[in-house]
Amino acid sequence: MNPQDALQDLDTRYPAMADLRNRAYKRMPKFAFEYLDGGCNEDVNLDKNTSDIQQVELEPRYLTPPPAYDISTTLFGETYSAPFGVAPVGLQGLMWPNSPIILAKAARRHNVPFCLSTVTTASIEQIAEVTEGKAWFQLYYPAENEILFDIMDRARSNEYKVFVALADVPTFGYRPRDIRNGLAMPPKMTLANILQMFMHPTWACNSLRYGKPNFNTMKKYMDRKMNLKEIGKFMNATFNGRLNLEKLKVLRDRWDGKLVVKGIVNESDCEEVIKLGIDGIIVSNHGGRQLDAGQSTIVPLAKLVEKYKDKLTIMMDSGIRSGPDIARTIATGADFTFMGRSFMYGVGALGSRGGNHVMAMMKRQLQQVLEQLGCPNLEELPSYLIKESTD
Repeated sequence: MNPQDALQDLDTRYPAMADLRNRAYKRMPKFAFEYLDGGCNEDVNLDKNTSDIQQVELEPRYLTPPPAYDISTTLFGETYSAPFGVAPVGLQGLMWPNSPIILAKAARRHNVPFCLSTVTTASIEQIAEVTEGKAWFQLYYPAENEILFDIMDRARSNEYKVFVALADVPTFGYRPRDIRNGLAMPPKMTLANILQMFMHPTWACNSLRYGKPNFNTMKKYMDRKMNLKEIGKFMNATFNGRLNLEKLKVLRDRWDGKLVVKGIVNESDCEEVIKLGIDGIIVSNHGGRQLDAGQSTIVPLAKLVEKYKDKLTIMMDSGIRSGPDIARTIATGADFTFMGRSFMYGVGALGSRGGNHVMAMMKRQLQQVLEQLGCPNLEELPSYLIKESTD
């Protein structure tokens, strides 16, 4: 679907991400919105992610515009209609009921990748069916090999194209909002949360329609009689561990498709994954939800691109909120981008129409940037870069 055709999915009442965030705030229970919207500690890195991207500047060329503009791109042998995808997000169905299915359907319609998180509320099988085998899968590395191997077999048999190993969550981030709201591990449902549900009837009715959110990919490994606290303890024990080179070797040996590591932000880690034959990295700080003292993602991206661009595919997420942000990130050297919060704001604001709306909006905004610059395609964008975020 090209940017012009995509415009039919655009709701003109909400032409900016701030519009969607404001509406989502009104429609979602406080505990759900704060889980989506918040970072860790004092939100320093959450804010830097976007503000540092916005420091990147591009230079237009007005007198010799090209005859056509193209925002499509080829990634791992697949041609996508735009250089962005839906980032893996945990507990999506808690934030808005049925949201992973909504976003997976939108991604298929707009021909962009949807990446399923191990700890979201749809299963490997459900997303494979919705995306017709076009999805990516992000792994939280489990402690038990039996679970690991079965997850990999399920992803393979359901024709997932890209397998993503998560590196940037060796421990759960310190998130004050989630602690206050009872969404730490193990979680608990407070009286305040219950009252918030009743105050948001659309969210509540959709929750009744689609059922309480579950870790559907992990459901087969759990005791069916587990209560909320026991499920929390199970998840904490199952995924309590740091990704390391030995674990990556296991994945590389057992996965014959494209293998990506998400969360790489320094040269030494990048060199190690190159040695292992990893196909790509996603420069990420988990949306500013893990390390408040860390750098924003655009800063290490520029450094890694400069040194390793010809050795593997380099992508980025965290902090991208608009078409101009996508253009800035591609101009800095990324091959592709992913967004999590941006799509969840859309679903929180517009429900089943939210995914299509955000994708149409991003495509149109990105197309306009290329038209304004006089840049014919994404490959040429780095030549329009005049100021990097590290200046």
